[in-house]
Amino acid sequence: METWRELVWISLGGGVGTAARFAISKFCARWVGEAFPWGTWVVNFSGSFLIGWLAAISFPGGRWTLSPTVRQVLMAGFCGGYTTFSAFSLDTLRLWQQRAGMAAVLNVAGSVGACLGAVALGWMAGQTLGRAR
Repeated sequence: METWRELVWISLGGGVGTAARFAISKFCARWVGEAFPWGTWVVNFSGSFLIGWLAAISFPGGRWTLSPTVRQVLMAGFCGGYTTFSAFSLDTLRLWQQRAGMAAVLNVAGSVGACLGAVALGWMAGQTLGRAR
């Protein structure tokens, strides 16, 4: 029975993450336009930062002790619903199909590099917060 409860909570977290992704992507499209997939980029960057930060502060030895279920709701649920690797892939394919090869390559390199940097920064921020007791 506990597994079903966890699944429901993680699904709810994913739904909230998905709604946040949609809202932020739409906001970015209205703000800077749709010529480049900035909405997807912002979501993936911020989601990567968030999951790194959550991991750093909530895993054993972190500042806050969260139950495994709460960690899963936040990380697998919310962050999983929020980040958009499939949308990133489709955006890159569309750039490539529009013969915008350099933009496609920059989207891949920039997104992967920035998200790896963001997860590292999130981790470091969480570690710093964890030490500031």
